[in-house]
Amino acid sequence: MLRCATARRQHQLPTTPLLIDGCSVTPVSTIRDLGIYIDSDLSMRSQVKHTVSRCFASLRGLRQIRRCVPPATLQMMVVALVHSRLVYGNGVLVGLPAYLMRQLQSVLNAAARLIFRLKSSDHITDALISLHWLRVPERIQYKLAVMANKVLWTCTNTDC
Repeated sequence: MLRCATARRQHQLPTTPLLIDGCSVTPVSTIRDLGIYIDSDLSMRSQVKHTVSRCFASLRGLRQIRRCVPPATLQMMVVALVHSRLVYGNGVLVGLPAYLMRQLQSVLNAAARLIFRLKSSDHITDALISLHWLRVPERIQYKLAVMANKVLWTCTNTDC
């Protein structure tokens, strides 16, 4: 069971197990539903933390094999293993604080650096443009625009 409250009100939430239909249910601070981690204060810190750690783990694995695969194959692997994780569920990241956006953006930058074999001091903008990758805040806005368009398109073509 997850109960949500602001960070200031977290201390007021009960932490003792609840008895529901004879079963003891212990409240938790984070749940996972459809691969999205939701914090009890709806800050999405857990989602970002898990996404970033899984993406960097994939990047470390890909870095070890990058010399063994052609660049086009490496790019496809990065898109499949890293970029897809960043994109999945990012519609729930609207209003994310800047420090969490920077963490997600660092993954995207590291993925582009891996593909183009850039140093950490090299500029990343040209690499992102040549890959046709949006920055994280732009990607979130794009996802919302696509979802809104689908809703409007469905409502205009059917009786809502």
